[in-house]
Amino acid sequence: MTIKNPQQVYFFGTCLVDLFYPEAGLAGMRLIEREGVRVIFPQDQSCCGQPAWNSGYRDEARAVAAAQLALFPKEIPVVVPSASCAGMMKEHYPALFRGTSLEETANALSQRVIELTAFLVDVLEFRAEDLGKPRKVAIHSSCSALREMQVGDRIESLVSGLARVELVEQAYKRECCGFGGTFSVKQPEISGAMATDKANSIRESDAEILVSQDCGCLMNIAGVLEKQGHGPRCLHIAEFLWERTRADD
Repeated sequence: MTIKNPQQVYFFGTCLVDLFYPEAGLAGMRLIEREGVRVIFPQDQSCCGQPAWNSGYRDEARAVAAAQLALFPKEIPVVVPSASCAGMMKEHYPALFRGTSLEETANALSQRVIELTAFLVDVLEFRAEDLGKPRKVAIHSSCSALREMQVGDRIESLVSGLARVELVEQAYKRECCGFGGTFSVKQPEISGAMATDKANSIRESDAEILVSQDCGCLMNIAGVLEKQGHGPRCLHIAEFLWERTRADD
């Protein structure tokens, strides 16, 4: 589906935004609305079904995902502020519902799903004056953004477009942070070591702020930095952009 000049979009908030990063979700919707696009937020939305899917519980994942299918009936884009959840809906819903009565609905929805940074860059051609103070910023692109959705460069474009931001690069920038959803629960020692390496490299970059397009990565990295007692502020790209481009009322 080619998305051009949409008048309205759906916004799928994700579980982590709902429970831990509500300001990121609100910022994402505000950025879109400021560009003149109406945002529809279905109140009954919940999980995309990815945790169950990744753990091999296909029936349970299907039940959760089916509840989401009914919430986005209009033929308009579904913007998702997470490459991980967007990947589940776009890449895996067709397989999850293959051979069922919802196959056609799932396939149609998958064609309308777009990750937030891709929507801002590719559809809205986002440009805004940088009103923030000079800051050194590092980027962590999630594995899902880089490899599954292949939109990892969009966050780079958004941050690079801010005049008062110095983009710094950490060692092992493209390495996984170790979250991986249920991986961090099933393999906590390996996940913890990966997250520690990632946090150390970010801190050594002298970045004042770390931004990512996935809240799972942010939660994992920020947790390590908090435990270590020092490190940059961690923000979802939507919240970061909103802070730097909004004029104080």
